[in-house]
Amino acid sequence: MTTSSVPALPGALRRGLDEWAQSEGPIWAFIFKALLGACVALWLAYRLELPQAGTVLATVFIVMQPESGQVLAKSFYRILGTLLGLAVTVPLLALFAQERVLFLLCLALWIGLCTAGAARYRDFRGYGCVLAGYTAALIGLPAIADPESAFMQALWRVLEISLGILCSGLVSALILPQNSSASLRRLLATRFRDFAGFAAAALGGQLDVARLEQLNARFAGEAVALDNLRNASAFEDPYFRMRSGRLGRLNHEFMVLSTRFHGLHQLLQRLQGEAGAQVRAALEPCLAGVGALLAPLGQHLCSEADAEVLAQRLEGSRCELMEQIRAARRQLVALHPGDQQLLDFNTAAEQLYRFTGDLHDYALTHASLLVHRHAREQWQDSFTPRANGLAAAVTGMRSALLVLGLGAFWIATAWPSGGTCVLTAAMVAGLVAGAPSPRQQALKLLIGALGSAVLGGLLQFWVLPWLEGFALLCCALAPVFALGAWLLARSATAGYGTGLMLWFCIIALPANLPPYDFQRLLNEYLAALLAIGLTTLSLALILPPDRPWLWRRLEHDLRMRVVFAVSGRLKGLVAGFESGTRDLLTQAQVSAVGRPEVQRRLLRWMFAVLEIGQAVIELRQEQARLPAEPCYAAGMPWQADIRALGRALVRLFIQPDAGNRQRALAAVEQAIATVRQTPENRPPQFDRSPLRRVLSQLHFIRSSLLDPHSPLAAGSATDAP
Repeated sequence: MTTSSVPALPGALRRGLDEWAQSEGPIWAFIFKALLGACVALWLAYRLELPQAGTVLATVFIVMQPESGQVLAKSFYRILGTLLGLAVTVPLLALFAQERVLFLLCLALWIGLCTAGAARYRDFRGYGCVLAGYTAALIGLPAIADPESAFMQALWRVLEISLGILCSGLVSALILPQNSSASLRRLLATRFRDFAGFAAAALGGQLDVARLEQLNARFAGEAVALDNLRNASAFEDPYFRMRSGRLGRLNHEFMVLSTRFHGLHQLLQRLQGEAGAQVRAALEPCLAGVGALLAPLGQHLCSEADAEVLAQRLEGSRCELMEQIRAARRQLVALHPGDQQLLDFNTAAEQLYRFTGDLHDYALTHASLLVHRHAREQWQDSFTPRANGLAAAVTGMRSALLVLGLGAFWIATAWPSGGTCVLTAAMVAGLVAGAPSPRQQALKLLIGALGSAVLGGLLQFWVLPWLEGFALLCCALAPVFALGAWLLARSATAGYGTGLMLWFCIIALPANLPPYDFQRLLNEYLAALLAIGLTTLSLALILPPDRPWLWRRLEHDLRMRVVFAVSGRLKGLVAGFESGTRDLLTQAQVSAVGRPEVQRRLLRWMFAVLEIGQAVIELRQEQARLPAEPCYAAGMPWQADIRALGRALVRLFIQPDAGNRQRALAAVEQAIATVRQTPENRPPQFDRSPLRRVLSQLHFIRSSLLDPHSPLAAGSATDAP
């Protein structure tokens, strides 16, 4: 080693430690917290002489998450689900305690309903639905043999679950806390940085279509993730709790901003030939000015202070942009363009100006996070997730049939571990209901449960009988707990970790008076593995969720968002349209993993839906705020033609075939012609003339309908894979 290399060693070591802290550090912190929380919860369970210490430990590992906000949110919904399951089970036991068949039928229906709720929500609310069904089975199944003790068993289960939640929540919040708010800040900053960079590149003509599709699909998923992070952060951080309305508004404004930019980009791409080149050349200074404003923001993470500077720059530059647009229009008129070219220019210029307005709104909301209280906090709309009702119903029906079938087998055979089999089926059906790939997740749970059977048998009969005292017990259990936490800390292996820890805690964890009974252990694990295996088989045989029937349903739901845009209430329409469309696309992309042609088709449907849906909503908003003048009256011919266009678009998106597309094109052409013929006593600029803005929206709809790359041009819905 040379003398010059010695001083560099501490710096290299520090950088290495920093990299480790960023990559592997959070994982080891999570493992340490999981071990500590499990040991504390187990000691308290033994000290309080709870009947089922395994329920306490299973709760710890289910609730424990890398970030404390997620732990608190999950704990909150777990308690709600537990109380709801308790409230349903006790009346069922009172009504059907002497009739096992009717009780199992009602229990299966309730579990099916809860599993459908888990598939419907897919977030912490969905987890509450899982717990409502699981708690009903956990309390109700043992009570079939002893209904008189059902109420006390219910109280014990609630106490055990509450103790597990308390231990995991306190350890996560007090020991090496990893806040959800940090993830939220990082997601906000990186999302806007990437958007600004790709928008600047696209305005300069440097973005390819594949990159555009990839980023839009990512932004759709991040919109859903950010809303979940916002809810989790509100549980742990008063800073973000005071800004929850602004964060929801910021997410909404980003969705509107990205939709607007996509529409602008597509409109510019459709300007073909010599006429289109003239329009693009006239718009070039305007596009370059906006691109130059965005380009620096794509080079670094945008903070609240940066957003404040951006809002101030946009306030002044929008007036300059309007002057640039008017100068460019005069330049284009000097070339004697046709009516179509002028309409193309006017529509593109208006979309660009609206884009800067949406960007200004986003920057103002982002900058408002600097202060605790702000007027932009008063935002009544919310993120509205959407799910396919048929898919959720199928998920619920599948779990209800499974629980009912296993319950009938239990009654017919009097199998001592039949209750564990039914309980495991209910638990697994709920856990995989909201998973991206339910069958693969169930298979991971099966492998994890098989590993827990091996480890549980070895510990129960080869290690635990030689131990004495709680300290030695913790030392013996620590390797299993650490392995489970290590698997849970990584999304790719979390399913294995869940299967390992759940059934190890429920079946193999020793009670206060441990029964070293090999036959009981074997029966319990056979019941659990059989239930998980049958659940996996049912996911493969009974309308599997990763097959064309679901893709077709999700595509239909995407198209129906335009119907919602045409006929929904204006209040909250924009937020419901934007969030629901992106949530549906996220589900579609996840369900079609490994099928890029299906994902691409569904993504193109989302683009078509967002383009036309946003134009329709803004057309309706423009009609709603028209001045009280004769040319804007509801009985005017152009108003009737727009209503006819709405009906034509509804028919087209319900059944997208060539005939309905031609009818929609004819309807929009008629509406454009009628608007042009309507006299208006206002200057023709789009910032002053309502009919000019109406005309731009109509032309934008026509441009989208004529796009040869749109799925509307490909034929009917029967072409779906």
